[in-house]
Amino acid sequence: MPSADTPAPAAADEPPLTSAGVADDFLTEFASGRATAAGALTDDPEAAATQLAHVWRTLAPDSVEAELTAAVDQAGIARFTLTWHLGPGRDWTYENVLHLVAHGDTWRVRWAPAVVHPRLPAGHGLVVHDRTGAPSVRDRTGKPLLTWTDDGPAAVRPAVAPLLLPGMGRVANGRGGGQAWYVAVVNQRGDEVAVVHGRRTRALTATLSRRVQRAAQAAVDARSLPAMLVAIQPSTGDVLAVAQNGAAGDAPVALNGLYPPGSTFKVATAAAILESGAAGPDTVLPCPGEVTVGQRTVHNADFALGDVPLRTAFAHSCNTTFAALAADLPPSSLAGAADRLGLGADFGIPGITTEAGSVRPAAGGAERVENSIGQGTVRVSCFGLAVLTATVASGQAVTPRLWRELDTSVNAGYQAPSPDVVAALRAMMREVVSAGTGSALAGYGEVAGKTGTAQVGDGSRAHGWFVGYRGDLAFATLVLDASTSAPALEVTGAFLAATG
Repeated sequence: MPSADTPAPAAADEPPLTSAGVADDFLTEFASGRATAAGALTDDPEAAATQLAHVWRTLAPDSVEAELTAAVDQAGIARFTLTWHLGPGRDWTYENVLHLVAHGDTWRVRWAPAVVHPRLPAGHGLVVHDRTGAPSVRDRTGKPLLTWTDDGPAAVRPAVAPLLLPGMGRVANGRGGGQAWYVAVVNQRGDEVAVVHGRRTRALTATLSRRVQRAAQAAVDARSLPAMLVAIQPSTGDVLAVAQNGAAGDAPVALNGLYPPGSTFKVATAAAILESGAAGPDTVLPCPGEVTVGQRTVHNADFALGDVPLRTAFAHSCNTTFAALAADLPPSSLAGAADRLGLGADFGIPGITTEAGSVRPAAGGAERVENSIGQGTVRVSCFGLAVLTATVASGQAVTPRLWRELDTSVNAGYQAPSPDVVAALRAMMREVVSAGTGSALAGYGEVAGKTGTAQVGDGSRAHGWFVGYRGDLAFATLVLDASTSAPALEVTGAFLAATG
């Protein structure tokens, strides 16, 4: 028997092909789609021709390239690379081997379906499945947000959620192999039994509500000043909407931009006061127009209420009441209360980067007073305050999520305040809207929340906030350089009106 690199004895009329010559000729015929000619160079011409013709018919390539990548070795093994050109931008390349066997005075390719692809078993075929136009990401109702293209997922309507869609596309791309097609092994019934190129994946389902997102986007887009709004479902942690207008820039500051919260932080300050036992919602306390606490003089926004219950001071955002109470709290109390409302939590949400806030223990009495009214060193994001209001609304720690199929990793979790504290906060936040600084929203249902005006820089500028919830919808609204909370209330009102 001849060896793999020794030619068979020559015939009188023409020399027989070497093993390398047979391998090269077989690959040439294979790549040219000449199934019968390629089959004739195997030890089972009929089976090989039938299989090769079937594969060419099902894959329907524009062209095929086959190239030996190593000399035939002593065992008769030839290594080669095969590239199927299945359409523009659709190339499929893999390595494989041929086994050469002596056949009389020449050589033949030992036939097996694995000659076509190493994972192709007998009685099976190969097909290309095209997902072009099929959803890669759906919203919570099943409507497509992104569909597959040859360049990866593309937005159905780019304006629906411009901050979220790019990240969603990256997640879908990673799961789908970055392409709108894949090659599968199928049995005689046409059932897929394996995917040999690309990935077979179902569309991901996002928690995003197109209706809520549309309402949020329209509400912020109506403002000329930078504006943003984040909405979360308290009962599930589902992120329903993340919106910011063009004036806020392209970076997703609604998710991770940190700003002074102003009086919205009084939700955390109130929690700290209630937890400490220093006062309850009905405890009557002074609300002067001005108070000096240590070396810090605190003012209200041109008003004084006299002696009123804590809940009334909260509803009217009385800085002096909260500053005086905070001065007697332990140094870490405000940071601890903020943590129990989610502002110290850290989440890993596939496709987006979030930061809830930064609230550290006060370095001294003056800083604690400043922090108590949302100035000082306290910084939060719109996302973080949406988590805070969702925590109050649900009464438990909230884990924000953007996907049905993919989990959020909790890098730093938290435990919600006690039920008694949560119940008091709910009542106090409701009074803000029913009889306090948020009364502009009184006509939008059972809204509870907190207004905030946060001075920035040298104090000549201020951001406006409103954070709150209605039923199973929690939200945070921020308008930069708004001077007061009124623009944030207007954005929130438009949002609530559109969400019903």
